[in-house]
Amino acid sequence: MPSPHARPWPETEPPAMTPVAEHDDIRAVVRQLLDRHSTLEAGRLAAESEIGYSPELWSLLVKEMNVAALAVPEDRGGLGYGVVELGIVLEECGRALVCEPVLTSATLGVRALLVADRCPQVDDLLGRVVQGELVATVTALSPDTDFVDATRAGGRWSVSGRATNVVQGGAADIVVLLGRGDEGPGLYAVDLRRAAMRRTELPVIDPSRRQANLLFDDADAVRLVGPRDALRTAASLHSLGVIGLACEHVGIVDRLLESTTDYTMQRHQFGRAIGSFQAVKHRLANTLVELEKARSAARYAAAVFSEDPDSAALPAAVAGAICTEAAIGTALEAVQLHGGVGFTWEHAAHSYVRRALGDEPLLGDSRAHRSRVADLVGL
Repeated sequence: MPSPHARPWPETEPPAMTPVAEHDDIRAVVRQLLDRHSTLEAGRLAAESEIGYSPELWSLLVKEMNVAALAVPEDRGGLGYGVVELGIVLEECGRALVCEPVLTSATLGVRALLVADRCPQVDDLLGRVVQGELVATVTALSPDTDFVDATRAGGRWSVSGRATNVVQGGAADIVVLLGRGDEGPGLYAVDLRRAAMRRTELPVIDPSRRQANLLFDDADAVRLVGPRDALRTAASLHSLGVIGLACEHVGIVDRLLESTTDYTMQRHQFGRAIGSFQAVKHRLANTLVELEKARSAARYAAAVFSEDPDSAALPAAVAGAICTEAAIGTALEAVQLHGGVGFTWEHAAHSYVRRALGDEPLLGDSRAHRSRVADLVGL
């Protein structure tokens, strides 16, 4: 979401992007957990459940891995890391196609509450989301999705209207949305467990990432950010969402390249592994190039956001454009290189295609991200 207050490019370069041992440790621990508990079969069963994810795996992620506390300052009850480390977790979540609310709650929900104007209600919500007691989600924070009016009577805020295409809106406990009031726009948190509202689940291409429309009728709300900073904060959260999806897409490309390479070395035709054919080698090499481009773009954007969120709009848009195309292109390539079996619902490649295509419209497709880049650089 464009903001007149966002700087198009960081004033100083972020820290060096060379890998460090601690990052490797984070990746190894998260991958080990997900390899054990987030198989394709388990993920599909969890996605078909009432809430759309596994509460057992979610508890492991927030209790043992502390994913929701990772990028929270220590003085607010977190571990004091940044978006770079959170991006590593998101890469692994994309690689495993997790349907648990790591992006919506542990990333965007926590960040929205973290940057809100502090009050006892906000601190309580933040603590409970960080601990995994509540699951939060954030709308697209756009006038195209949030048709919500906010009113104040005495000391009580309430919202009426609808928020559309809310990721995991059908099961979340808290939603953060953009509301319009007499003073101007603001960001509001609504407790969906007690609010006067109705949820409508939507048909989606990716059953592991559900969406819902939310209809509010004078629902109690907490104002997180007032008119002065609402648009800037919404733009920052939008950038973080794009970066989070980009990191997930890096994980998707990485996993598909690995599995497709393994398959082409096992599948034989004319007495040779198909991976030895020059045409197949070229396609795998092109996928490797896409992976490195996507990884570089996503990690740079995460590093910029960690240093200065207001400077992350441009690198986030670049990462969004590159990583979206890489994920879709690699998923389709994986289906083809796996041959007839790749087209079946039972094969993992099918689920990765659905995730890549389902993610595309959430925060903008590659064309929208490129248009954003053009706007930010003044073209």
